[in-house]
Amino acid sequence: MLAAIETTVHLPNVRKTDIFSDIVNVKTATEIRKHILALPKGEPFTCSTFLSYGARASVDQALSRLKKKGIIERLTRGVYVRPEINRFVGKVMPSPQEVVETIAKQTGAVVQIHGSEAARRLELTTQMSTQAVYITSGSSKHFRIGTLEVRLVHASSRRLALAGRPAGEALAALLYLGKNAVGPKEIAQVKRKLSTSEYEVLRQSAQAMPAWMSDALMGRKQNVLHG
Repeated sequence: MLAAIETTVHLPNVRKTDIFSDIVNVKTATEIRKHILALPKGEPFTCSTFLSYGARASVDQALSRLKKKGIIERLTRGVYVRPEINRFVGKVMPSPQEVVETIAKQTGAVVQIHGSEAARRLELTTQMSTQAVYITSGSSKHFRIGTLEVRLVHASSRRLALAGRPAGEALAALLYLGKNAVGPKEIAQVKRKLSTSEYEVLRQSAQAMPAWMSDALMGRKQNVLHG
């Protein structure tokens, strides 16, 4: 009888809700680990990918533990990757473009490569940037992928017009170069680099560009482009 009384004294210290919570957290962590191990190595992902497995706090906790174990790495807030290991070069991380696109999907923001990089891709300049810079409709932020600094810079909707397509890159490049550096030679180069359809999309997007650029693309007032 006395033994039974002692048992009842200690039982209230163990709450059923705590036990249930621990079970849920373990299940969440197990499912998240299984999901991550099935993902391609080197492919960035966000914590929102796993919200179907449990509450945000449980997901964050599970990811934090996997990070401590070295299974995944945190690239920036809410974005992770399971690194690919190459026996010759070591750890292979995702490209800045892949990470930025992952962030854009998570936040619903629009992103576009910066005009300086767009100009280089179109061979309008040979200057190389030491950073990977993108413009976005979302918040400005910066982070590192290995030794490379990646920057997201908030920009107006006008600068992001045609984002995600070649015509948008050309628009960003010409805006970056500016009125005094864009003439018939630069326009001809853009035309060579774009497909016929993309170049036409660019020419017909006058509402997204300053008058000087529209004039240059349409072949008007070329005498004032360098004035």
